[in-house]
Amino acid sequence: MAKRYTFLLFIAVFTLGLSAQSTDVPTGRWQTLDDETGETNSIIEIYEQDGKYFGRIVEILTDNKNALCTKCSGAKKDQPIKGLVIIENLEKSGDYWKGGTILDPKKGADYKLSAWFENSDSETLFIRGKHWTGIYRTQTWKRKK
Repeated sequence: MAKRYTFLLFIAVFTLGLSAQSTDVPTGRWQTLDDETGETNSIIEIYEQDGKYFGRIVEILTDNKNALCTKCSGAKKDQPIKGLVIIENLEKSGDYWKGGTILDPKKGADYKLSAWFENSDSETLFIRGKHWTGIYRTQTWKRKK
């Protein structure tokens, strides 16, 4: 009987540990919000690979579900936006992430990227794309439940 309770306690602690880990990193699915309308326009999945974070568009929630990245260059030119990796090489730096890039498929432009949570709220991710001129734009993404 004691073994059974020990095993159940182990499972409970392990499960709590997994859920705690998953909320203090940017991995998971995120709803992007349109800057002008405030409506959700896509779902981004952020994943870890070799110690860096990447993100791809997994759902398009607008009418143009078959959109292509016509303004992109290189290998991403004319590729479907759904499935496109738009976040690359983001790295942990203290209590935020930086050093990566983010692609704006509408403009076909890459920007330096930083991301962070504020006030221990791991359900809201702040994404900042910065142009080489120093001009930046910050978006608020909500964790998809």
